Amino acid sequence: MTLAVLVLYLVLVLSVGLLGHRLFRGTGEDYFLASRTIGPFVLLMTLFGTHMTAFAMLGASGEAYHQGIGVFSLMASSSAFVVPVVFMFVGTRLWVLGKRHGFVTQVQFFRERWDSPSLGVGLFVLLVALLVPYLLIGVMGAGITFEAITDGLVPQWLGSLLICLVVAIYVVVGGVRSTSWANTLQALVFMTLGAVSVVIIFRHLGGLDGALKSVDPALLMHGSRIPATTLISYTFIPLSIGMFPHIFMHWLTAQRVETFKLAIVAYPICIAIVWVPSVLLGVAGSAAVPDLQGPASNAVLLRMISEFAPKVLAGLLGAGVFAAVMSSLDSQILSLSTLFTQDIVKRHASTEGAEERSVVRTGRWFVVALLVATYLLSLVSNRSIFRLGIWSFTGFASLFPIVVAALYWRRSTKQGAWAVLLTVAVLWTYFLSQAWATPGYTVASTGIMPVAVILAAAIVAMIVGSLLSPKPEPRVVNRFFSDGLTETKSKS
Repeated sequence: MTLAVLVLYLVLVLSVGLLGHRLFRGTGEDYFLASRTIGPFVLLMTLFGTHMTAFAMLGASGEAYHQGIGVFSLMASSSAFVVPVVFMFVGTRLWVLGKRHGFVTQVQFFRERWDSPSLGVGLFVLLVALLVPYLLIGVMGAGITFEAITDGLVPQWLGSLLICLVVAIYVVVGGVRSTSWANTLQALVFMTLGAVSVVIIFRHLGGLDGALKSVDPALLMHGSRIPATTLISYTFIPLSIGMFPHIFMHWLTAQRVETFKLAIVAYPICIAIVWVPSVLLGVAGSAAVPDLQGPASNAVLLRMISEFAPKVLAGLLGAGVFAAVMSSLDSQILSLSTLFTQDIVKRHASTEGAEERSVVRTGRWFVVALLVATYLLSLVSNRSIFRLGIWSFTGFASLFPIVVAALYWRRSTKQGAWAVLLTVAVLWTYFLSQAWATPGYTVASTGIMPVAVILAAAIVAMIVGSLLSPKPEPRVVNRFFSDGLTETKSKS
């Protein structure tokens, strides 16, 4: 019965995704940006659904299983403040520039901003490398969910494969419109069913007091297991949303700049709705499902659903986890496809003749190839979902000085941007190699997370690299800082 519910949910998502194809206009802009027609509610839901992924549902509960309620402070509380600010001061401005100049990808924006084709290629390579761990989160989370909810009837490899197939079909057919519609449905599903999970499981465990009574008291003390330096370092992680290619893609789909208002206001509420249940269930799971070691804690939420919820309801709650997984995986895959087709294929290969059809077809094949590669990697990866996510976020957060400088510092140069790319690439690789075999790694065992060091180095690299290089040409800078930008924004 549980398996039947999960399969029915996948069919529902596939059906909603395929509906988007009915409005497909056959152009590259429509496939990759839905012709910039997405309204306020769908924009909020698709941004939130894309951002949360299995990191919030499985990763947060798995980390809370070991670290306690302090996990909420690591990401959720800071995200509730930082993310709306980034939407307001970065997202809206990028939308205006994208609308004004016809940008489809962030690589196009940075390439034109500093008049440097080579910078675009370098940024593309780095974005793809940093997004791979994030893609793995979705595929691994899907497999873990299927295996846990069905009591092993569907093994992890098969569960991951099914999700990849469903995502591939509606993304390939409908593009970003199908992705946005499917994400809206899935965001509503995992927000609703996350709250339902708390009520049902805690009722089975004797209420909130009963569920937490047998939990190690240290897990209930805020920050008792997390050093203050680590908590402070984690506040930089939400800056990653300013450089995610999939978030940038959805920003550009907005109908008008006012469309962002609902996302800016409602985002903190959405975060609380998802993160509070995930963290509480993870903490309660430390007593209800004891002795889970390392990455095995990724499945604590699913183990509790399977054990304490009726079979039909377990299927529905499992569908909520699927919703979190798929609502990110589809957008991430499509955003990389957009980067590849727009910034590599269209610039470096001949697509004369049926150009629009050729670009869309290439993008579709890239979606399939990327999903196959990610699926194969998921078969050999055995890492904590939370920590995989943190490493991906660390790289993107460290690139944040690039977008701030591009939008707000006229004197910034391509040399400064290149300095940031190289600094982030080198330091991210170094710290990852140091942390790979060291659980709970911090810089020199100080509690400071690598993101704080890499971000600080990136800021210095941008400033020094820009000041030591010639001033940018006025003809380039004025395209992005002229009075026309304000006028376009006010009219939109």
